[in-house]
Amino acid sequence: MLGETYALPSEVVEFRDAIRQIVVEQVAPRAAEIDEQAEYPWDLRRLFAQHDMLALPFEERYGGTGTGTLMMNVAIEEVAKGCAASALILMIQDLGTLPIRLFGSDEQKLRLLPRCATGEWSPAFALSESGAGSDPAAMVTAARRDGDDWVISGSKAWISNCGIADFYVVFARSDAAERRITAFIVEADRPGLSTGKLEHKLGIRGSPTGELRFDDVRVPNENVLGSAGKGLAVALGTLERSRLGAAAQAVGIAQGATDYAVGYARERQQFGRPIGEFQGIAFKLADMELRTAAARELLYRACAMADRGEPAAGKYASMAKVFASDTAMAVTVEAVQVLGGAGYVRDHPVERMMRDAKITQIYEGTNEIQRLVIARSLL
Repeated sequence: MLGETYALPSEVVEFRDAIRQIVVEQVAPRAAEIDEQAEYPWDLRRLFAQHDMLALPFEERYGGTGTGTLMMNVAIEEVAKGCAASALILMIQDLGTLPIRLFGSDEQKLRLLPRCATGEWSPAFALSESGAGSDPAAMVTAARRDGDDWVISGSKAWISNCGIADFYVVFARSDAAERRITAFIVEADRPGLSTGKLEHKLGIRGSPTGELRFDDVRVPNENVLGSAGKGLAVALGTLERSRLGAAAQAVGIAQGATDYAVGYARERQQFGRPIGEFQGIAFKLADMELRTAAARELLYRACAMADRGEPAAGKYASMAKVFASDTAMAVTVEAVQVLGGAGYVRDHPVERMMRDAKITQIYEGTNEIQRLVIARSLL
């Protein structure tokens, strides 16, 4: 929990420093290859599991670290400094299990969470459709009751961890007349569930994003999350917390870009001096560091509020997501500018960071939607 002085507790600092070393030594050196090949980094997933990083979202009784929201997002930030795509491994670990942790039955938690904490299983969150992004109530994927089972038909789009996950939290319209939605746990090996095309993306290329297809997929009633017809509350309650991960990823990208630009500005010589000595460059670097630090403070405060269960935590999560993602985009653009022509080519990581930053303004609820959430909380 974040104290009044905004100092991280010593146990968080120790864990952060250990993760930071892992990122510097083993994650960052893989980042360019992961981006170039657009392949899921299974080796880094195993590495994260070995160091209990995949256990971060969970309580100790489910095999987790029990360290809370703040520690989870500090870890995401650290990984994103070196490789934003690899940070999504932790983000989806949180997002895909959060509906179960918040709304699941004891049986569902015991069945799924320990296997996720060890890294044996990987989750995913399947809400969006091609015609239902910011407006989830417009979804057309349907679920009908058939005896003790439900039968799901339709498709989902833009699903992170598509084809990787061992189970999906799926949202489907279960009562067309009343426009009600139900959330389901759907194991990846259920007959009728298949993956469609994977997207060719601007950034975050090492995390597969694609289409899920449901051809009369049968799931038992015991796989309903929460109550039938209350799935929209499950989705919104999850996203209110999980968007902190997008904010943490954005802060990590911004800090990584700032650090690299500073190092370059110290070494790059023009007119007989390091370019960092010129005010035009120095002021850019100062503003990059300033905005990133401010985004981090807002993120950490929002995480601490979530850990304490404060009523305003949702508003602060939205504010952190908007500010951090806008910062990541602005900072990475400036990092490319500091490097000049060198920043525009793949010999340096800032062009990748700029491409990776863009999605943080879009997923986990677009920044336009977040501004609506913030405004409504005020009015």
